[in-house]
Amino acid sequence: MIPEAELEQTEAGLVAASTGWFVMNARDARWFHRPGRGDSLPLTGSDEFEAETYFPMLGMSIQVLPPGEPNATYHWETEQEDFLVLAGDALLIVEGQERPLEQWDFVHCPPETRHVFVGAGDGPCVILATSSRQFQKDGPWAFYCADETARRYNASSPVPVAHHAHQSRGQVPPQARGTVTNICEGRSLL
Repeated sequence: MIPEAELEQTEAGLVAASTGWFVMNARDARWFHRPGRGDSLPLTGSDEFEAETYFPMLGMSIQVLPPGEPNATYHWETEQEDFLVLAGDALLIVEGQERPLEQWDFVHCPPETRHVFVGAGDGPCVILATSSRQFQKDGPWAFYCADETARRYNASSPVPVAHHAHQSRGQVPPQARGTVTNICEGRSLL
């Protein structure tokens, strides 16, 4: 029998504190506010310890992007990634091309597909993001890319940078970093 995981209340919201199954409302969870990069709820761990201990197979997050803000730095990963627009509009920059997205659009990125999302429209965009973690521990697992199309949306790395699983956050491009906060307090996401 699989035990129920313990959930720990932090300043910024609930987080898994042990292995096992659990139910957690996204409004109560720990969110990250990333200036110029929207807000993110890493449902399956926000750091190497959490990801490898509690969620070694699958990464999943909810990202809320104001108009004009990218969710990340233009990049590719060694794993498949998939995305579903839950609400609002976004602009996908994929392999140097712009693609407009709306609610319920699904995006599949095979390994090594260069991509980033930018909030579009009049209000926030909500995206569900998933990825495999099968080979991330073997690093490097991601590569931040310089790209002219992404640069127009403040989403390009100034120089190409490989990201290893055991790398310090200080070596990730500055625009990819964030701080912990709870953005759901008193706010409806959908």
